[in-house]
Amino acid sequence: MKDNVLEKSKAFAVRIIRLYQFLTNNKKEYVISKQILRSGTSIGANITEAKSGFSKKDFVAKMYIAFKECSETLYWLDLLFETDYLTKEQYNSIYSDTVELRKILSSITKTARENEDS
Repeated sequence: MKDNVLEKSKAFAVRIIRLYQFLTNNKKEYVISKQILRSGTSIGANITEAKSGFSKKDFVAKMYIAFKECSETLYWLDLLFETDYLTKEQYNSIYSDTVELRKILSSITKTARENEDS
């Protein structure tokens, strides 16, 4: 697995933490911000666990969890935007990073599953 996805997920987690700080400090939003903090930071945690997997099956399972957490993060971003906690510009910026990360995770998961079968 490329360390590129790990670096991207860590940088993404930092953005999510900063978003959480912005939402709680400036917008006084505490419920959805906690949800996005959990899902957005767990992406990198699961990728890190995948790298230490005992088997290919374990690797695939952890990477798929990271993919699902990324999808959940997109949901929370949509809610934050649709309830006016994020501007269009703020939303577009972090949304595009989330989609990029999800595409990478999808590709890794698909390739790993194909290799697992062969």
